[in-house]
Amino acid sequence: VGKYPFGYRSTQICVIILFSVPTEAPHTAGGSARMSLLILVSIFTCAASVMYLVYRNFPELPDDEMEKIKIPKDMDDAKALGTVLSKYKDTYYTQVLVAYFATYVFLQTFAIPGSIFLSILSGYLYPFPLALFLVCLCSGLGASFCYLLSYLVGRPMVYKYLSERAQKWSQQVDKHRDHLINYIIFLRITPFLPNWFINITSPVINVPLGVFFVGTFLGVAPPSFVAINAGTTLYKLTTAGEAVSWNSLAVLGVLAVLSILPVCFQKKLQKKLE
Repeated sequence: VGKYPFGYRSTQICVIILFSVPTEAPHTAGGSARMSLLILVSIFTCAASVMYLVYRNFPELPDDEMEKIKIPKDMDDAKALGTVLSKYKDTYYTQVLVAYFATYVFLQTFAIPGSIFLSILSGYLYPFPLALFLVCLCSGLGASFCYLLSYLVGRPMVYKYLSERAQKWSQQVDKHRDHLINYIIFLRITPFLPNWFINITSPVINVPLGVFFVGTFLGVAPPSFVAINAGTTLYKLTTAGEAVSWNSLAVLGVLAVLSILPVCFQKKLQKKLE
């Protein structure tokens, strides 16, 4: 939902990449990386154009309110955006919902900062069950689109920039190959690996898209629960960090442990059988 739906100064677009060991000469790999980057920029431009159309089809608002329709980059922006959207949400329910959905998926697809504020905002705009489902669905779809983009055009880039890091994660995934959903849920709850890194490397280490989507959908639910719950008191917050309390961190820690417990039990059982 934004007047400038494709970014602000602090926006960092994730370079979509894949891990593989290329057989080409270095200059060929460089050319492939440039071609992949060109394709990615083209796809991003098309997606940004769609976002612009969404913006253009948004109901006409007074100039002072239209200035607040932008991707929030801090809590003040989120509060201003929430004020405007809550005012028109009932009258233009479909338009607001579609704009929110499209913007969230767009941010997740290209790893653009701002989705945390949209998660908080959903708790202010919608009933809790709808807000939680909406955030989980947007996160799952956006991450899956990032996965697909990585699968299509990212292979040369990871060789150039992230080969060592991707190799290490590939080894970890191989250890959890029999219970990938639990492992992905665990990673989504915990901050051990950034989400953009999980999204772009999953295709090349053969994480099935269905497992990836389900693991993401379920894994983002606990942290989204915290953010959405904070959104009910949006105007008491001054920073996004205030949405997370020590109690909520404890709950997330417990859920992370629960998500990985089946893996531990399975490993112990296998050792006993051996």
